[in-house]
Amino acid sequence: MLKGLYTGWTGMLNEQNRLDVVSNNLANSATVGFKKEGATSQTFKEALAYKIKDASENPNIAKRIGANTPGVKIGETYTNYDQGPMKETGNSTDFAISGNGFFNIEYTDADGNTSTKYTRAGDFIVDADRYLVTSEGNRVLDTNGRAIRTATTGGAIQTAADGTIYQDGTRVAQIGITDFTDYNYLEHFGDTLFTATEGATEQPATVKVNAGYLENSNVEIIKEMVDMIAIQRAYESGQKVIQTQDGALDIAVNQLGKL
Repeated sequence: MLKGLYTGWTGMLNEQNRLDVVSNNLANSATVGFKKEGATSQTFKEALAYKIKDASENPNIAKRIGANTPGVKIGETYTNYDQGPMKETGNSTDFAISGNGFFNIEYTDADGNTSTKYTRAGDFIVDADRYLVTSEGNRVLDTNGRAIRTATTGGAIQTAADGTIYQDGTRVAQIGITDFTDYNYLEHFGDTLFTATEGATEQPATVKVNAGYLENSNVEIIKEMVDMIAIQRAYESGQKVIQTQDGALDIAVNQLGKL
């Protein structure tokens, strides 16, 4: 009977995790270049099947997999990298990528260490030192890994479809764009930045750079709201399971126990 309490409790924990993910998606529905996330879960049956197929164990020896804990196990949080809709801004330093790839960004941490991060958010500006930077002040890199700096003339900026920036007819730089063979090796770093983890393999990006456009978030607000309602109902079901189990325990202890 106590296992029923555990089952209801794990279900509520799983729904709370799902709600956190959906809430974050809704909060960033208007964030340029944001990629929505989703949450997975595993039942005891799925965990058992995975263990049976574990090739690292001797297939001829039956082994215990631990205590029997029915219920839901919180799985992984994944990112949906589908392209979001574009909106026209007319700003010459706004860029949107058509296709698979990420802008290369130079990130400097509090200790002064620099590394390359990746983003789909192309709402760039030119800072006081004439560098092309993100809205957070991180410099945009070119195809050679160098920070892009505009000319001192301050003339109009034009950008070709391959990301080459021209100013007053003179080539300034080509925006660095990187793609990866497997996005499972990318992790959210903060804001709209991603970092490549160990094992990430780069590949040439075949994309089109749209100047004067921005890629909106790929969050579908109506779908997220529907999911939120479903999560609330599932959470309430978990509560009812616990209440029912608690009532049965009360009868077993305080009424049947007196007979």
